Amino acid sequence: MANRTDPAARSVHGTNPQNLVEKILRSKIYQNTYWKEQCFGLTAETLVDKAMELDHFGGTFGGNRKATPFMCLTLKMLQIQPEKEIVVEFIKNEDYKYVRILGAFYLRLVGKATDVYQYLEPLYNDYRKIRRKNSDGGFSLWHVDEFIDELLISDYSCDIALPRVPKRHTLEANAVLEPRRSALEDDFEDEEEKEDEEDAAEALEGLELEKDRRRSPQRDRDRERDRRDSYRDRDRARDRDRDRDRDRDRDRDRDRERDRLRERDRDRDYYRDYYRERDRERDRDYYRRDRDRERDRHRDRHRSRSRSRERDRDRSVSPGAERKRRHHSYSPSSRRRRADDGGLEEGEHRVERDEEEKKKKKKTKKEPVATGGIDLEDPEIIAANKLRAELGLKPLR
Repeated sequence: MANRTDPAARSVHGTNPQNLVEKILRSKIYQNTYWKEQCFGLTAETLVDKAMELDHFGGTFGGNRKATPFMCLTLKMLQIQPEKEIVVEFIKNEDYKYVRILGAFYLRLVGKATDVYQYLEPLYNDYRKIRRKNSDGGFSLWHVDEFIDELLISDYSCDIALPRVPKRHTLEANAVLEPRRSALEDDFEDEEEKEDEEDAAEALEGLELEKDRRRSPQRDRDRERDRRDSYRDRDRARDRDRDRDRDRDRDRDRDRERDRLRERDRDRDYYRDYYRERDRERDRDYYRRDRDRERDRHRDRHRSRSRSRERDRDRSVSPGAERKRRHHSYSPSSRRRRADDGGLEEGEHRVERDEEEKKKKKKTKKEPVATGGIDLEDPEIIAANKLRAELGLKPLR
């Protein structure tokens, strides 16, 4: 399987190298898209190209604790277990800082105590800036020497429990490790040699002054004055160098603080624009739904009004149909049929006709209907007739 350790790999600290990563974190790395797409089939040679593409480091982040590409490549190195020479070349690489810290982190997990101190302590002189991904998904500004110091001092880094390493003074007491030699010791030794030479020169000058004092008092006074002037100039030069070093350190700290603040402002601007765009999109969706809802409501209202108008039109009877019905009811043939059937006489038919005409007049007063089947008391018809009157057109009939 793709998640198994290389069969040729040796056990580290008495266990499978992949077990140095906790099981929960290991399962999250196996489910990561970067692991499935970018880390499949990597070898010790092709892993360098992926390490060169890194732009940050860290453990896990986000609410679901998603693993970073840095952790995916670390687990891949534990899986394939590259040679020690390759890991040392990772650490000595000065062109790509994330390749260097990846090799240092791997060596801290699997290396011996002597190798850890031997190869990681020189990295204290690397002051380059690196980006660390925090657990909340944001970034913070770090330096290579800070990360190396965390690896050598802390027991937990990048959400991984580091193997225990003895203290340096214990290894030095057991003669396993030589005393650490700082990069500044060479400068201190040069300074001490320079001071010794100056002291020797001063001693020679003192002897010569003593000899000259015996010869000429005036010459002694001149030499004494020259010596005081030389001491004064040397003290001034030392003070000037000390002030220059102090200013340089202050400028370096100021630049580092400015870069940290700039990174923080950039992250804050990014998240502010993100949340603002998300709120704007949410408001846009709300207004769009409100507009669609209002359009549907207007369409339903218009449809119900059209249905009520059609029902009123169907309910009303046209005058032509009424005349046709009245003609049919009062025709001679119908009266004759009714007379044959033993119906009412002619006078009674006249009374019924008068009553029907009265009912018809009352109905036409209550429900005025035009010949076209249009309800003249409909508010929309009234409004349309007013508008046609203003435009000089004929009203609807």
